[in-house]
Amino acid sequence: MPEPDRVRASDLPPGAVRPAGPWAVANADGRLVAVSRRCRHQLADLAQGSVDAENCLVCPWHQSRYDLHTGEMVSGPRGFLGYHGPAPGYSGLVKLFGQVVRLRVRRALRRGDDVVVEE
Repeated sequence: MPEPDRVRASDLPPGAVRPAGPWAVANADGRLVAVSRRCRHQLADLAQGSVDAENCLVCPWHQSRYDLHTGEMVSGPRGFLGYHGPAPGYSGLVKLFGQVVRLRVRRALRRGDDVVVEE
């Protein structure tokens, strides 16, 4: 069984995101990267998210999008709490916060059958 900061490589096809301890490990078209797991919006688990066509990590709750290179929020949430819809002023404020308080970013490396987060 993998250690907490590892994920099986076979569980991480392109576009997938998986948990590895405090990290969300993503496969963005073969580039492996790890980011801190909590969304800057409402602390959703980003390991439950996905990677979109632009290789951004998408939050599973309100679709905030994060640049996987920098950890910066590139688009704010589409809603809040149980509401899923337009909230332009609110979304802009959260996006500004997510640009300042970025996700932590680490390299993830393939080692044998596992992907390991480099500290």
